[in-house]
Amino acid sequence: MTSDAGNENCLGWAARDPSGFLSPYKFNRRDVGVDDISITITHCGVCYADVAWTRNVQGHSKYPLVPGHEIVGIVKTVGSNVQRFKTGDHIGVGTYVNSCRECEYCDDGLEVQCSKGAVFTFDGIDTDGTVTKGGYSSHIVVHERYCYKIPENYPLASAAPLLCAGITVWTPMMGHKMNQPGKSLGVIGLGGLGHMAVKFGKSFGLKVTVFSTSLSKKDEALNLLKADNFIISSNNEEMKAMEKSLDFIINTASGDIPFDQYLSLLKSGGVLSLVGFPSEVKFHPVSLNLGMKSISGSITGGTKQTQEMLDYCANHEIYPNIEIVPIQYANEALERLIKKDVKYRFVIDIANSLK
Repeated sequence: MTSDAGNENCLGWAARDPSGFLSPYKFNRRDVGVDDISITITHCGVCYADVAWTRNVQGHSKYPLVPGHEIVGIVKTVGSNVQRFKTGDHIGVGTYVNSCRECEYCDDGLEVQCSKGAVFTFDGIDTDGTVTKGGYSSHIVVHERYCYKIPENYPLASAAPLLCAGITVWTPMMGHKMNQPGKSLGVIGLGGLGHMAVKFGKSFGLKVTVFSTSLSKKDEALNLLKADNFIISSNNEEMKAMEKSLDFIINTASGDIPFDQYLSLLKSGGVLSLVGFPSEVKFHPVSLNLGMKSISGSITGGTKQTQEMLDYCANHEIYPNIEIVPIQYANEALERLIKKDVKYRFVIDIANSLK
């Protein structure tokens, strides 16, 4: 292996087995190609995907596994064909780093839906056959197309969670026109995704109701995040009082919910958007058909919408609520994330702690 700018030894933190325990790990990044950017990583958000993949929840994790797909940093070097970035620019990388660049979805800037499958930022198989390694690391080399400009006035640490949590709720909100002032939005679950759905909803002028199983979330929902309404979802009277009152619901929770009950809260033509992963989606056809209602699914978003969201957040001063931690705290952060003990997203300070 040569060790030029793009291929110096990269220091990361990796899981070696399904225990998910992370520890320091050295590996080589590829050389910077003509279309590539080498990025010095300053921060990386901690997503539930980091828990699932390091612990082999899906059964196909490849070890050693370096997680992290909410990556921000500073451009170190650029390939000769790179147009949009120069050394020193603030830059971000989200949940995927490659795609076929030929299908209808790629052509539309919806690379995450690439018909041949987008290459995930970690534990994916890249076009050269190597296994991708994520942002719990000192630097990364990525094709320009999958990189985002972080506006200069936007704090790098705050930008990290936008690249998965933010875009995951932004995409269905845009797709279903949930940005119409005066409409009403229900948000199920108040974690990394849910708190961003509340922030976007309020920014769009929606009336936002938070649904949670935990009364302890009430104060933060109403006072910290400025939601309009808070409902304990196990309280049948409170739920019944909300029937036919919502235009949209975003379900960010991965626990199982009573879909029939939530569908009853939608107005005619209402949409329930699923961005979490419950064990099953079960409802009676009557719940959909009688009110012309829809259930739709979504994951992150394409490059076009991701850049639009970053620019919107900078222009409207929308910032995720974060807890910044050193890389040495990564294992504790994942344990706390499992317990939902974070308001609302951990961000690893790679620049000041990964040595």
